[in-house]
Amino acid sequence: MIRSFLPLQPAGAGPLLTNVSTLAPDSGRKLDGSCRQWRIPSSQRSHRSLRSRRVPRPLDLVNVTEAASGAPVQSGSPGFASRVRGCLSGGALGDQLGYAVEYSSWQEIEARIGAGLQDFGQLDGPRHFSGVTQLTLYTLDGLTEALEWANAGVAADEAACLWLAYLRWYATQDGRFPDSAPEPQPRWIDGQAVLHHRRSPGETCLSALTTGEMGTPTRPLNREARDGGALVRSAPFGLLPFVSAETVYKLTVDGAAITHGHPSAQHSAAAFSGIIRMIVQEDAALPDAVRAAAARAGRESAATGVAPALRRALELAAGTQPEPADTPGSGHAEEALAAAIRAVLATAGAATPEEHCRRALAAAVGRRAGSAAIGSMAGQLLGALYGESALPEAWLRTAEAPELVREMANRFLALTQAPEQPA
Repeated sequence: MIRSFLPLQPAGAGPLLTNVSTLAPDSGRKLDGSCRQWRIPSSQRSHRSLRSRRVPRPLDLVNVTEAASGAPVQSGSPGFASRVRGCLSGGALGDQLGYAVEYSSWQEIEARIGAGLQDFGQLDGPRHFSGVTQLTLYTLDGLTEALEWANAGVAADEAACLWLAYLRWYATQDGRFPDSAPEPQPRWIDGQAVLHHRRSPGETCLSALTTGEMGTPTRPLNREARDGGALVRSAPFGLLPFVSAETVYKLTVDGAAITHGHPSAQHSAAAFSGIIRMIVQEDAALPDAVRAAAARAGRESAATGVAPALRRALELAAGTQPEPADTPGSGHAEEALAAAIRAVLATAGAATPEEHCRRALAAAVGRRAGSAAIGSMAGQLLGALYGESALPEAWLRTAEAPELVREMANRFLALTQAPEQPA
C-alpha cells in the first residue's frame, strides 16, 4: 500500500530538531537527512524554516496496482510508465534545444542555422540541458523521497522533502550548502556528475535557497518573483498516480513557494502540473486540460493573470501558428506557460506524433528569450501526450545523459508500482 501523500497538518508538541543529523530524543535514532519529524526549537520560531508538522496516523491511498487494473485506458493510448518517461525525456530534449539558442537574438539564430532550429543535427557544438532539467529532476527526487517514506509507513513533510532536494541541488551549483541551512544526507542523484555543471541556474531559485530558509505560501520568500523558475520544475507533481487534482495543485503551490513568493508564479506552476496530471492520469486532450487548469486558476484572486493567459493561448493556437520570432512577453511565468501550450497546440496538425514533436519543439525554442524553459515545457507536454516512443530516436541518441533521465523516471515508477503498459 502507498501511504498518505496528503500534506501533513500543523500540530503542537513534539521533539524539537534543529538538524537532520540530530538524534531524535524520543526514538534514539539518527535522522538520515530526510524530511520526517522536523520541528523548530522555540528560540528559532521567528526564522522562516520548516514549520512544526505532524499527523496522528497516516491514511492509506488505494494500492496503485489494484487501482490501475480498474482504470479505463483508451485503445491506443500510451501507458502510464511510457508517459512518465516521455514527459521527463521530452522536457530534457526541449530544454537542450532551447538552451542552445537561449542567448541568441532571432537575427543571430537565422544567420547561424537559417530559418530556425528544427533539429539537433543543426547544432555544431555540444548539447547540454540547463538548470531547468536539473531542477525538474531534483523535484522528482524530492517526491521520490517522500514516496519512499510513505511506502515505509512513515509520515513525512512533502514540502520539506522538496526543500532538502533543492538544497542538495544548490550544493551542486555552489559547492556547499547555505550556512544557515540543514545539510541533507546525499542521495543517488547527487552523485551524478552531469548535474554538477552550472548552466544558467535561475537567480530567484539561488537567492531563495541562499537564505537557508524555506519559503511557504503564508511566509513567502522573493515576494515579487513572478518568473518561471518554479513553473518549469513543476511537471513531476502531475505524474503522481491516483492523487486528486486538488492535492496535486496544493502540493505544487507549496513546492513553488519554496523559492517564489508571487502568487502568479505559484499558481502558474500548479496550473502546469494540473495539465500534466489530466493528460497522464485521465488521457485528457490538451485543450480540455488547459481549460480545466484555467478554471481552477481562476478561483485564485491573487493570481489574476494565470487564467487569462491560458485562455489566450487556446485562442491564439486556434488562429495562427506561432512564428519562431515570437517572444514570451514580459517574462512572467504565466506567459511562458502559455507560449509552450500554444506551440504544441498550433502544430497539432502534424501527420505523426514524432512529427508533431519535431514541429512543436521547433516552434517553442525559436524565440529570443526563454527558449530553454518554453522548450522544456513543450517537450513535457508532448511526452505526456504521446509517451516516450514519439520522441525522435536520433535526438535521444545525441542528447545529454538520456540514460540518467530514464533512470530517474524508473526509480519513481518503481515506487508508484505502476504496471508497465504498451506505449
